[in-house]
Amino acid sequence: MSIPVSCEFFPPKSDEGEAKLREVYQTLARDIRPEYFSVTFGAGGSTQTRTFETVREIQRDSGVPAAPHLSCIGSSREGIAAILDDYREQDIRRIVALRGDLPSGMQDPGDFRYANELVAFIREHSGDWFHVEVAAYPEIHPQAPNAEADLANFKRKVDAGADAAITQYFYSIEAYRRFLDDCERLNIDVPIVPGVMPITNYQQLARFSDMCGADIPRWLRKRLEGFGDDLEGLRAFGHDVVTDLCRELVDAGAPGIHFYAMNRSGPVIRLCEDAGLIGD
Repeated sequence: MSIPVSCEFFPPKSDEGEAKLREVYQTLARDIRPEYFSVTFGAGGSTQTRTFETVREIQRDSGVPAAPHLSCIGSSREGIAAILDDYREQDIRRIVALRGDLPSGMQDPGDFRYANELVAFIREHSGDWFHVEVAAYPEIHPQAPNAEADLANFKRKVDAGADAAITQYFYSIEAYRRFLDDCERLNIDVPIVPGVMPITNYQQLARFSDMCGADIPRWLRKRLEGFGDDLEGLRAFGHDVVTDLCRELVDAGAPGIHFYAMNRSGPVIRLCEDAGLIGD
């Protein structure tokens, strides 16, 4: 069964990284024909120039729409308006609207405190030009006081004008199912696309998960720890785990799958092929 897929990149920090990412997005565009490529955005100035350059190149050269992330914390209304105008001039039609984290040492959060305020401003400034995605957290945002508060925050983003949501990655299908049930209870009816992280490096995955609040179930963590230096074995096992997860998501009626590609094409292509996510 074929369903829409999308891939997320981070802006490269060097010329070598740019060349590598160019090869990656060209390969993914050819082999899995994604719905769009998203590009992350550092709040308060970090990586923003590289983000703009990467977005322009992908939009111009890949044949796949670019969907830049836009973090509002530490930003002014004028600055966000200028970015939106620039993206519109490039015929970019998607935005991933996020709050972002206040950079270290920066005291002033700027004109926006929360992502729902950014979504409302995008609609105020640009109308329906942009298809706006926001973040969702089936396992609860790490800074949320409780699940109900996190759901209420998500509903505010949807009510402000979000078209769809992308979840933080997870490895428990039950977390996703329960989140969908909770959203239905609150009459949240936008598509909620699950985020999927390929498993290729346990130390890196554990570090990311600790930072973003994504849970690695104990059984999975222990199995991954048991591979030690056997990277080939870990990747084969991780591929099987995530392939099964993708199949379960399709069976659960997921409207698409968003891959946190980590600027690599191979793991994503193998997952799409083995989980039957792309047609012939």
